[in-house]
Amino acid sequence: MPHPQPFHVLVLIVLSWTAGVTNAIEPIVLPVWPGAVPGEEAELQERILPDQGGRPVTRITDVGKPTLHVYSPAADKANGCGVVICPGGGYHILAWDLEGTEVAEWFNSFGVTAVVLKYRVPRRSPDSPHQAPLQDVQRTIRLVRHHAQEWKLDPDRIGVLGFSAGGHLTVMAGTQSDQKTYDSQDDIDAVSAKPNFMMPIYPAYLHDKDAPEQLSPLVRITNETPPTFIAVTWDDADRGAMSGRFLAALHKANVPAELHVFSKGGHGYGLRPSDDPVSQWPKLAEQWMKVSGLLEAN
Repeated sequence: MPHPQPFHVLVLIVLSWTAGVTNAIEPIVLPVWPGAVPGEEAELQERILPDQGGRPVTRITDVGKPTLHVYSPAADKANGCGVVICPGGGYHILAWDLEGTEVAEWFNSFGVTAVVLKYRVPRRSPDSPHQAPLQDVQRTIRLVRHHAQEWKLDPDRIGVLGFSAGGHLTVMAGTQSDQKTYDSQDDIDAVSAKPNFMMPIYPAYLHDKDAPEQLSPLVRITNETPPTFIAVTWDDADRGAMSGRFLAALHKANVPAELHVFSKGGHGYGLRPSDDPVSQWPKLAEQWMKVSGLLEAN
């Protein structure tokens, strides 16, 4: 009997963890901020936008009170690693299931605690659309470390993964963790906001607006930048080329990194399988985490 093709194997894997969504334990949901949200003035009523047709995606907007949603793996699988997930959506919406809850289920399948961040959208500032979300993700990383013992996490294995705009936010979290973006709210803000690793997937907005062939000056890479895994496709506008420049900058700073540029796949695929080779990226990401020592049990 011939061996199954890799795509068929991946479909079975994806179906196995997707099928568990309906039976999953409800996540712990916590507010990101203890009181008033920094800089928020208008009251927003969170909305789910109508389906655009084609691929079904739950698109959330008008988020004024960010929350974190904690998905824990089965106790016999948990290894103490945690990842904050930042869904994409151009800083206008959040692709909540495609790039959030489905990814949490996948992480849970190999023992990782997943924290899906419902950060503020749409854009508060046209010139700096990431500023309010950066406050949200910094505070969330601190909260996860604060709850590490309660959630059975290793505070030195807390990373961030994001898609598209969420991939940009992931890079901002990893390269601007030393930037004070909000006034301290409580003792939790004394905890480090620096992720131990970052995983930007088809990251957007890495280019310099004034010199599109260069990295943005906001991408401040030093030898203290966290180890990085990147996945992108060459046919995804300029994002493949920008990811290549990002990798080169990481290499120059001697930061451990891995980049996978697939020829086809476009943008916005999340973990959902297709005929394109980019569907292999989740397995490669898991392997990278394993060889990086992130999946060793506490």
